[in-house]
Amino acid sequence: MLNDDRIKVELLAPARTADIGIQAIIHGADAVYIGASCFGARSAAGNSVEDIERLVKFAHQFYAKVYVTINTIIYDDELQAVHDLICQLYKIGVDALIVQDMALLEMKLPPIPLHASTQCDIRDAEKAKFLSSVGFSQLVLARELSLNEIRNIHSAVKTPLEVFIHGALCVCYSGDCQAGYAAMGRSANRGECPQICRLPFDLIDGTGKTVISQKHLLSLKDMNRYDYIEDLLDAGATSFKIEGRLKDEIYVKNVVSAYRKELDKIIAKNSDKYVRSSIGITEYSFQPNLSLSFNRGYTDYFMKELRPVNMSSMNTPKSIGLPVARVISYDDNVLKISSKYEIINGDGLGYFNTAGVFTGFRVNKVIGDKLYLRNAISISKGTVLYRNKDVKAESELSKQTAARCIPISFVLKKCGENIIALDALFNDKTASSALEYPNERANSPQFDARKRVLSKLGDTIFKLEKLDDRVGDSFIPASLLTQLRRQTISALEASMSASYPYEYRKDLDKCIPLNRNITRHDNVANKLSEEFYLKHGATLIEPAIEVSKNRQEEIQVMTTRYCLRRELGACMRTPDSQKLVAPLTLKSENLFYRLDFDCKNCRMKVFQIRHN
Repeated sequence: MLNDDRIKVELLAPARTADIGIQAIIHGADAVYIGASCFGARSAAGNSVEDIERLVKFAHQFYAKVYVTINTIIYDDELQAVHDLICQLYKIGVDALIVQDMALLEMKLPPIPLHASTQCDIRDAEKAKFLSSVGFSQLVLARELSLNEIRNIHSAVKTPLEVFIHGALCVCYSGDCQAGYAAMGRSANRGECPQICRLPFDLIDGTGKTVISQKHLLSLKDMNRYDYIEDLLDAGATSFKIEGRLKDEIYVKNVVSAYRKELDKIIAKNSDKYVRSSIGITEYSFQPNLSLSFNRGYTDYFMKELRPVNMSSMNTPKSIGLPVARVISYDDNVLKISSKYEIINGDGLGYFNTAGVFTGFRVNKVIGDKLYLRNAISISKGTVLYRNKDVKAESELSKQTAARCIPISFVLKKCGENIIALDALFNDKTASSALEYPNERANSPQFDARKRVLSKLGDTIFKLEKLDDRVGDSFIPASLLTQLRRQTISALEASMSASYPYEYRKDLDKCIPLNRNITRHDNVANKLSEEFYLKHGATLIEPAIEVSKNRQEEIQVMTTRYCLRRELGACMRTPDSQKLVAPLTLKSENLFYRLDFDCKNCRMKVFQIRHN
């Protein structure tokens, strides 16, 4: 396996905690990413070094990797703490760090690989080539990229490319959103995003008229690229990332399992070209279903279309779920419904009211086609009901729903007159042990009995796939076979652990000069990051908004590939643009945003404006 020249394919799963990370590995992930106690872009998902070490030890049994996110911007007084944390993570065997602050490239760090986070905002080949040249071992591309754009980047760099395939979408290019900090002093680049994009807004046109009221105009559906995995592989992506470091265990189990099964089919079909990056096989006791997990509706985003529509979730930022029923009548807290689905006590249902607002409720009791509710609701005949909490499915997923094992072969043989030996074989790994035995002839066939003893590997990660029994009619006591099996497995575990394929920090290529100004959108927040950019040809460096002392009356807080005009059927490239009179403003309570449309590049820019 280690000398295999096929392309290694990685399914990368989120881990809010070490225990969720372990379940992700069991359910088929080739790698997981997890936050340390600090400096991760999800401040609510921190973990101790001790817990991460526990995850590393479990993952490495399957040659699965653990990446730790150190992807916030770093302040000057935090540089030493970051350095010390990284040294601890290296000592416990973490496989790579996912980072955005260029200060780390100026530090004297152990040779741990660095991955350029999506916060680095890698939109094009030029940025990818630069980051590859300064020593990043993997590049996490912007979510907004199409297949052709990914293909172009792949043709420009040899560095492995990581792409998001599932989960929540930021409306702004990642790493370039200052909306939270400008509005509330909570920076997404410090792991404190207040999710401004999920707020309800009024849309005000150039005449001062409110043309849309209280809709979630910047809230996107969730990404789902299940049908595009093979296309992404063809385009050059090799690491497939599931978003969700705040998601629970049930979500991770279901989503990882669904993509694992799909990837396995694709790899098997193209086994001459691709190989899975970790080892072991997973057996499932459930059927994964992506529609059952939290989602705001799904979009493939810009996968194949440059100007797609129907990407937003304007009516609610919450999980909608599957349509499961239609209302026949409602009276005195009792809903009579028509449904082909089983709905049970405790299920969470929801519907869009007459104002288009998604309203949820809990089913208290079900009798036949009647749902009994604890609290009264306002609903009319014919309303579609969606299930966003499936008690039965969640109950099933809360149990142990998968097992992962490594299939091995045993060779049982004689070595001399009174020595019995057992070889364990897995790929290019071999481990052996030997014991003295009485060498007595058995009175009955022994193969099945010996196989039963040697197959008892339930307390290990191994599963006996094949036994080559060369002992013939010799009698070997079960206790001796048990001892031999344990010794051999212990030796195999030691051999695999000793040969774990660690990777190390990528050497610098011939550095590509920047030759451009560094703006606040590059998120420079410390002296080492500033030194990095100066060294690489920057001519002027503007500090990140978080450390800037400038207070502007109007500030650009987002750049989005999502266009609200296009989504509302009023694209500036079409005659329908007159449906919305410019300029357009978004208002949410005391927050005001001016929208600017860069039609040449098909981008929308969002400016926060002070309103007195």
